Parts: sequence; C-alpha cells; structure tokens
Amino acid sequence: MNSYTLELSIDNRIGRITFGHPSKNAMTSEMLNKLAELIDKANESQLCAIVLSSVGSSVFCAGANFDELLALENQEQATAFFSGFAKVILAIRRSKALVIGRIQGKAVGGGVGLIASCDYCYATETASIKLSEIGIGIAPLVIEPAVSRKIGVGALTEFALNPNEWKNFEWAKTNKLYQSVYSSEIELDKALEEKLTQLSNYSPDALAALKQSLWEGTEHYEELLFKRAEESGKLSLTENARSILAAFKNRRNA
Repeated sequence: MNSYTLELSIDNRIGRITFGHPSKNAMTSEMLNKLAELIDKANESQLCAIVLSSVGSSVFCAGANFDELLALENQEQATAFFSGFAKVILAIRRSKALVIGRIQGKAVGGGVGLIASCDYCYATETASIKLSEIGIGIAPLVIEPAVSRKIGVGALTEFALNPNEWKNFEWAKTNKLYQSVYSSEIELDKALEEKLTQLSNYSPDALAALKQSLWEGTEHYEELLFKRAEESGKLSLTENARSILAAFKNRRNA
C-alpha cells in the first residue's frame, strides 16, 4: 500500500504534482489525503498553475485502489475511503492556482473525477475513459458533481450506465473533459510547456479571480461530497457489491 509516488515541485510560479502507484496508478486513501495536502501546500506560494500528472504512459489513473476497496470492513472505514476523492476535489476547488491535468493514458472511475476537477486538461489520443462503478455494485457518487459540472447530467447518465464501455478522446473532448488533445506525449508536453510559460507571465491575482469564477455555484460541494462519500461507503458494504467485488478479485487472481 505504501509503495507509491507523490511529489511536488515548484519553479517559476508553476507547481507540478506527480503521483503513481504500481496498481495502474490507482489511488489509495493515503495517497488521496496526501494529494489534497500537497495541493493546499502548493497554494502557499503565489502560483499561476499547478500541473497534475501521473507516472508511466498507458494509464493516467485507474481510480480507487481495488485492494483497499476489497479490504473495507465497516461504515467508518468505507466513508473514510471514499472521502479521499472528496478531499482532492475540494482542494482543487479552493486552489487559487489553475489546476491543469496532463492526461497521458486511460482513466477509470475516480480517475475520471480527477480529470473533471481539473480546470483545463491536455490529453493524448490514447486517453480513453470509463466509469465502471455501476458494474461493480457501487455508483460514482462522490465524483458525479465534478463530472456533471463539465459534461452535463444527460451525458453523465449515459456514461455511468455503460460501465464496460470505454469513451475515446474524441468523446472526452466533445464533452469538455479535455480541452487540447495530441497524438503523442511529446506533442502534448511541447504544447503544455508553451502554455505554462505563457501562464507564468500572467498576474496570479487575475488567474485566481478567473479560477474562483469558474467554480462559482459549487459552495455546497463542501457538504455534499462528504455526504456522497458516506452513501458510497454504504453501497460498497452491501451483499451485492461484496459478491461482485469478490468475484472480480477471484478472476483477477486466477
């Protein structure tokens, strides 16, 4: 559980946070809590932007760490587990600096929530996405407000009710999860660095004012997301979800 990457660097008014985990960059509760703390720490400096990226090339984030999900034993543990994504979304929301996603590969579940929470996303053409929660007996409740805010309730409903279907980069860009898409990581990084150089020359106060306006009307997230975490925790402990999760684990270990 502790074998993960989570690093923050700051240079020329740009923060860079990189995360990684051997299980396809899936996020443990410890990683999520520390990621939220790092975003807050980065904002102690007067930054223009924070880049959120992950290690490797094929996967951006596989969502919640499955081994930890399977190990949940009671409501307290389950609520705390799902509260991790709530904390990260809220840290991004209160960040004065724009949060820019570098999406170099696939994202599932909570990983899509991270993407939706970013203010602007650069992605590659391999960056397909999927909401798998309904298929394993739970629901994308914590991330739903952030995802719906970007793509709308109708698209969210279609997305969530097809848990085995990958949506490609074109769908993600059309539905405003990605703003810029490139055929390779090299092209992505070139464009991203050009944008960061541009942003670093802008007024941090002006960018902070824009950031605040982009999140206007989301003040209720502070209460809503933790309520959703509790609801998700209850679902994860139901007999139906446990049986689906156990069957999934058996197939994975076969």
